[in-house]
Amino acid sequence: MTLLTFRLHQGFMAGVVSWGWRRLLPVGLALALSACAANNVPSPQQDAQPRAQVPSLPGVPGTAGETGGAPDQSLEAVNEAEAALAAPVKVGLLLPLSGSRAAVGQSILNAAQLALFDLAGERFTLVVRDTGGTPEGAAAAAQSVLDAEVSLILGPLFSTSVEAVKPLLAELDMPLITFSNNNEIADPRTFVMGVTPRTQVDRIVDHAVNQGLRRFAVLAPESPYGNSVVRSLQEAVFRNGVELSRVVFFDPGSPDISAEVRSLADYDQRAAALKAQRRSLSGRSDVAAQRALARLRGQETLGPPSFDGILIPASGRQLLSVAPLMAYYDVDPDEVRFLGTALWDDPSLRREPSLRGAWFPAPPPALWRSFSNRYSQVYGKTPPRVASLGFDAVALAAVLERRARAEGAFLIYTPDAITQPVGFSGIDGIFRFLPDGQVQRGLAVLELQPEAFAEVDPAPQAFGQEVN
Repeated sequence: MTLLTFRLHQGFMAGVVSWGWRRLLPVGLALALSACAANNVPSPQQDAQPRAQVPSLPGVPGTAGETGGAPDQSLEAVNEAEAALAAPVKVGLLLPLSGSRAAVGQSILNAAQLALFDLAGERFTLVVRDTGGTPEGAAAAAQSVLDAEVSLILGPLFSTSVEAVKPLLAELDMPLITFSNNNEIADPRTFVMGVTPRTQVDRIVDHAVNQGLRRFAVLAPESPYGNSVVRSLQEAVFRNGVELSRVVFFDPGSPDISAEVRSLADYDQRAAALKAQRRSLSGRSDVAAQRALARLRGQETLGPPSFDGILIPASGRQLLSVAPLMAYYDVDPDEVRFLGTALWDDPSLRREPSLRGAWFPAPPPALWRSFSNRYSQVYGKTPPRVASLGFDAVALAAVLERRARAEGAFLIYTPDAITQPVGFSGIDGIFRFLPDGQVQRGLAVLELQPEAFAEVDPAPQAFGQEVN
């Protein structure tokens, strides 16, 4: 079996859909836009691609792949089957299209429309509702799409909104694929699609250990995100049989975290050790002692920190203020490898000299560049990184719908379909959902260089390889 893929075509995603189930859609089938979005959201022009070809459905009379069916098959059963296969499939999309995060919600919707254009079949309908970015708005939006008789819900974006929606779905046995990256809200019917802290930390720690690092430290914000990163690091270190020597939290709202960095670096103890060593050597007159004393000139501390890898789950200005402090308190990037999370996927970080050579995990950059270029061509702006989730989620829903029709299946978004072990491949690389609702992803490891991010360890292409 192979990954269900959403691949590049003429610089962007098109309907190249392949899988290894019993009945196959033709590889390379071009799918036209035929879904509709609610709330008067503008869609790409329908005539931009040729009309989709309906795939053959072996064993169902009246389709291109007719075999006649079983001899005792009743006409009523055949009519029911044809009616079910011809019925539209509705998928709800819940996004913050108003409020403080409206721009993010709109970017996800824009990406979702591109997936509709490239991958949706004629009877696939996307029902879009605005959550307003609040739990109350999310609950109302969810009820609205449920009233529209959707079969699957994509979104919301925030974990608090997801918690408000879940009670509405509890008795309906309906799956929810959320854009959140909070694993705490995952369950067998709530699938977390975001690039989670656990996935990121597992990837970067596994790579660092493979490169010889054995002692780790973390400087994390005192926040739910920071706490999640630290828990994930503790688990990753234990799994790899290495050491977590230092854990230091800082107030993300504080303008000065010098004290925290100084403590993390064991600066005072190492500086005291240097003074003691100098006093000891100064009391001796032999040549060896004098040479050792000369080697200590210009040093501020004695010996390296108690770690050879430091994870800093911060971003932007915060990270740019932390990195020089590490050097100031004698954490030498030539001796200690700086490690980050996907928050480091920010070109502005390349101007910081102390971060050169640092590693961080991220989705495959080539796929993102192709998507970003196409998005910019269509919408005239660069998408935020989270927009790719909108494309991949709608693409997943669309191709599962086409697969079900090709196989003559009445139930589309079943747990078995969503959690298929072979997984999916989209803009953010390969991913698959586990039965408990968590996501596994195949990420790349990038290195910060002045000119660009260098891909030092490419993302895996299949789940037969080692993937977190």
